[in-house]
Amino acid sequence: MSAVEARDAALAILYTADLRETAPTDDIERARVRSMVEGVLGDVAAIDSTIESASRGWRVDRMPALDRNILRLAVWELENKATPTAVILSEAVRMAKTYSTERSGAFVNGVLATLADQVRSEAEPSDAGASVASRTDL
Repeated sequence: MSAVEARDAALAILYTADLRETAPTDDIERARVRSMVEGVLGDVAAIDSTIESASRGWRVDRMPALDRNILRLAVWELENKATPTAVILSEAVRMAKTYSTERSGAFVNGVLATLADQVRSEAEPSDAGASVASRTDL
């Protein structure tokens, strides 16, 4: 399973769990997807707080469920340093444009552009400038 497929699968699971208010991890077979889903669900309160700090008046619970979970997954990836910032932002915007509303790509990009440097500078100072350069491509 590629990283793109894993992200899409993790988003589908997070979205379903969010709507059903259930814990889906028992049915997850792939290790990468399981890691993503469990990572987000295990730290969802802190991730949501981080998202709200950059969403300019939008509480996480008022966001469309797909946007909320795309942002959760992206913030978790930013905090875990395994994937370059530019890839995380690009993939989050791709998922928002593909699966959510017409304006979701811009919304997700705006929130993550605000958060990327902050989250990555706390976790990985040498990567802080990467997201600034990549935002012009999104």
